[in-house]
Amino acid sequence: MSAPLIGVLALQGDVREHIRSLELSGARAVAVGSVDVLDTVDALVIPGGESTTMSKLAIMDGLLEPLRAARAGGLPMYGSCAGMIMLADRVTDARHDQETIGGLDVTVRRNAFGRQVDSFEANVRIPAIGGEPFPAVFIRAPRVDEIGSDVEVLATVDRGDGDGTIVAVRQGRLLATAFHPELTGDLRIHEYFVEMVRNP
Repeated sequence: MSAPLIGVLALQGDVREHIRSLELSGARAVAVGSVDVLDTVDALVIPGGESTTMSKLAIMDGLLEPLRAARAGGLPMYGSCAGMIMLADRVTDARHDQETIGGLDVTVRRNAFGRQVDSFEANVRIPAIGGEPFPAVFIRAPRVDEIGSDVEVLATVDRGDGDGTIVAVRQGRLLATAFHPELTGDLRIHEYFVEMVRNP
């Protein structure tokens, strides 16, 4: 698969930025706002945004169950920030009516680092992508509190208390980061995902 077609879920969030990053990383990319388009893609990116709103929109647009079915069928998915929450099996502090796509055996805490004004950047070491630390942008970011036995921790961040908070994980064909790589100009996360799609 030389240039996989990767969709970006177009409910809200940085859709254009992800599409641009994917195209610069050697993939073809398309916005996904319907089941018909979802059925054409080789993989899917779930961008940041507001996870409860994203959940409601997915249900209203009739996308949630098809998304779950696609994930269960082995469609590679990458979730950034709210996308991480959407892929998580368990969400701490979620609204009672919040639904997720699931599949990632993690417990995620919403807004774990505070509100919008508490957004920050950090250089995060991610051995799986190699090179220098990644310039990660955290905006109302979640964190991973618990992982299942099949989940690989790709990166942690130290917020000064030495806790090594988990901010990037992979489980098979599912990838998730608590930060926004599409805002950095550093393509290594997108390149890593494209390679996951090419070589499962």
